Amino acid sequence: MRPAFEVEGLVKRFGSTTALDGVDLQARPGTVLGVLGPNGAGKTTAIRVLATLERADAGRASVDGLDVARDAVAVRRRIGLTGQYATVDEDLTGTENLVLFGRLLDLPTAEARTRAARLLDRFGLTDAAGRRASTYSGGMRRRLDLAASLVGSPSVLFLDEPTTGLDPGKREEMWQTIRTLADDGTTVLLTTQYLEEADALADEISVIDHGRVIAHDTPAGLKQQAGGQTVVVRPRDPAQAGSAADVVGRVTGRPVGRPRGGTVTAPVAGQREFADVVRGLEDADVAVAEMALRLPSLDEVFFTLTGRPADGPVTQTSTREAS
Repeated sequence: MRPAFEVEGLVKRFGSTTALDGVDLQARPGTVLGVLGPNGAGKTTAIRVLATLERADAGRASVDGLDVARDAVAVRRRIGLTGQYATVDEDLTGTENLVLFGRLLDLPTAEARTRAARLLDRFGLTDAAGRRASTYSGGMRRRLDLAASLVGSPSVLFLDEPTTGLDPGKREEMWQTIRTLADDGTTVLLTTQYLEEADALADEISVIDHGRVIAHDTPAGLKQQAGGQTVVVRPRDPAQAGSAADVVGRVTGRPVGRPRGGTVTAPVAGQREFADVVRGLEDADVAVAEMALRLPSLDEVFFTLTGRPADGPVTQTSTREAS
């Protein structure tokens, strides 16, 4: 199956700064590829090349089999783009904004209005369709911006940190929208600094640092790279946390640190050892309020790969790179 989009050996420089240093990316149709990295890592530059807004200095990029440099016009008819900041015209109403985008895509006026009405309904903006965008809340503007990127019914959608500035509730609404788009067959490239966002949405994740892809896998696969599984035990009686730690240490054969907040956390060698911990707690009469077997978080993955938190700075950044 041909990738929905593909990047091979992409290099992009701005003066003496190398924003992309041989990046490889690709996604299967109907999936979400999360591109994870700190500010200045090269995420936005990669999207700008794929969206025909920048020309690469080396390497190649294609969308639906079309070269983004040679077939830029055809590529633009197959993609949608939502950047970090809403690009709607605040002096126009919601309907007028979407109709404008439709006309710019050479849609007949009647078809542009039909698509505008359908998208406004899809994004819960019908009641605000006749209001100027300047009166919209931040979350509404982001939804209108995303709706605008879908007027042309793109097969590939580039979302560059689409939930920037949204509160947690509005962010979850945007996540649901992105999930629905992928379920309906749209291929999504999602750049983000929010590790939980990549974990929740992406089928596969590429981690970019200093203009290079330093890891690529499914979220679960990346977590495996950061280490094995961990058992988390919270006794019903906090006074038994010490006893729980003794059981976990005895079963795993590894020292277990002093419990924090009444919770014991320790690495385990898979499900069999986890089962042994469960039996050990039962034998010791330690009643458990909560117990889980988990992989490392993406925060831990990123720290393992880069040696710094996901929101840590990149030492060299492009003056054109916004994320």
